[in-house]
Amino acid sequence: MSITIPEALDRLCYRYPAFLVDAVAEHEPGRRLVAVKNVTVTEEFFQGHFPGTPLMPGVLMIETLAQVATLLLVQREGAQLIGRTFLRGVDRAKFRRQVVPGDQLRLEVVLGRRRAALVRVQCVARVGDQIVAEMDLLMVVAGDRVSIDPTARVHPGAEIGDGAVIGPHVVIGEHVKIGQRCSIGASSVIDGWTEIGNECEVYPFGSLGLIPQDLKFKGEETRLVVGRGNVFREFVTIHRGTRGGGGITRIGDRNFFMAYSHVAHDCTIGNETIFANGATLAGHVFVDDFATIGAFSGVHQFCRVGRHAFIGGYSVITKDPLPFGKTVGNRGRTFGLNTIGLVRRGFPADVVKKLRKAYRYLLQSKLNASRALDTIEQDVSLRCAEVDYLVRFIRSSKRGVILRRGARATEEVATDD
Repeated sequence: MSITIPEALDRLCYRYPAFLVDAVAEHEPGRRLVAVKNVTVTEEFFQGHFPGTPLMPGVLMIETLAQVATLLLVQREGAQLIGRTFLRGVDRAKFRRQVVPGDQLRLEVVLGRRRAALVRVQCVARVGDQIVAEMDLLMVVAGDRVSIDPTARVHPGAEIGDGAVIGPHVVIGEHVKIGQRCSIGASSVIDGWTEIGNECEVYPFGSLGLIPQDLKFKGEETRLVVGRGNVFREFVTIHRGTRGGGGITRIGDRNFFMAYSHVAHDCTIGNETIFANGATLAGHVFVDDFATIGAFSGVHQFCRVGRHAFIGGYSVITKDPLPFGKTVGNRGRTFGLNTIGLVRRGFPADVVKKLRKAYRYLLQSKLNASRALDTIEQDVSLRCAEVDYLVRFIRSSKRGVILRRGARATEEVATDD
């Protein structure tokens, strides 16, 4: 992770005019940070502090550790900075030895207990192996201000989280709740009973939470609930639920929706999925974690897309595509295990081998689906959580699963994820 020290230290609201941190040596986001300060005789504070005997003042030792604590508190995983910090108090400060020009300070801060905006930070400064100062700092982390473009129309009843940025000509309805540090792009519309989690990005012309395209819908209160860290590119449309379908369209965390993709009413989407350009879900579709839906593909209503499934571009899905597999084509067919995609996701080789063997039972043996599943369950060499999930997915299908193999002649179109 790259940390820009001047930019991060500007989050310390009363910062001493000089930067007192030269480099970051170690960083465990949200837990611990180690920084370095090279103490040189040219430091301006030496000029008037004990002339002839240059010492680093204790108060500047406190300030230095406060700057290091700020680096830890405002830097989340990724490049974005969050919040602003204040030094509220100093407890149990002990100065063990003098700090003089030529010393290199190793400054370690560790987050302690947190209560609301108040955080206790345990701080230790060392020169070599010797502790020169230690203390607990009480830091306040305040939220960023909300930025709303003057041309945006935000209903007074809407709730906007700290650090959110609302772009030009955005329209936000009365019942909308937007989390912290979200970015809403120009001319987007967010309406209805819609909740958007922290750190989501909506690019220009997005449309979230509008009424479903269902003729039975009569304006009842239904919802769209979105988790954190999702990205909605240009012209993405997400509709809220219907009363007959449960009333909620739900999206998990860290999903990526490319331009013009669409999620219809009452769909449920897991975490870390990818929707390529123009990918479309009909109503009541369930998409499990890590699935990928290719460009301009359509998924029929009430289908389920399995975990780690890969659907190729321009496919039409009318039954449930298998987890961990590749499904491609008009009335999609299965083109085997998505081996490359699974390896990229960090699947162990033995798990991939077991899944490949289970796929052979399902697609290449002469067993029907029921007998193939029984054989897989009875084969002790195949026992693992992934194979168990595959079997449960098939047995619980209501629309049926796609077990029809793709022809060898067309297999080249089923490229791995």
